[in-house]
Amino acid sequence: MPFLKGRLDVATELVMDGKARAVLVSGDRDGASGDEIAVMTAYLIAAGVPAERVVGDPYGLDSYDTCKRAHDVYGVRRALLVSQSLHLPRAVTLCRRLGIDASGVAARCDGCRTVTLAKNNAREVPAAWKVAYDLVAARPPAVSSAPDPALQQALDR
Repeated sequence: MPFLKGRLDVATELVMDGKARAVLVSGDRDGASGDEIAVMTAYLIAAGVPAERVVGDPYGLDSYDTCKRAHDVYGVRRALLVSQSLHLPRAVTLCRRLGIDASGVAARCDGCRTVTLAKNNAREVPAAWKVAYDLVAARPPAVSSAPDPALQQALDR
């Protein structure tokens, strides 16, 4: 999918250029589209990112869960978020509200269809309301886990 490919290509560039030390890929391991974590990890490794610098979170089921788990489970305190520009303001704001010093890097979307871009832009309005609710309610992530040292180990390499 062009959206995901654009994100992974930019993440690869950030690691290769020394602007990021590790990549936390987040998604649904058991989703309808298959194991998103395995697919993203394999893509990054094939693109040249060392395997030990890729950490997968199989329970980042939405943006809130991804940011909350990055902070609470993986110990992320500072991050470059890679996504398409239409999604970055919400994702960066969300991570900052959850304690991560976040900045955004816009991913390309080569080959994205106009209808896909329009649909994703329209999706941002209800997504923003959901994030506001999640923050006010201090919703726990759908899956809670004990802190995982994997990302810190990747950063220390």
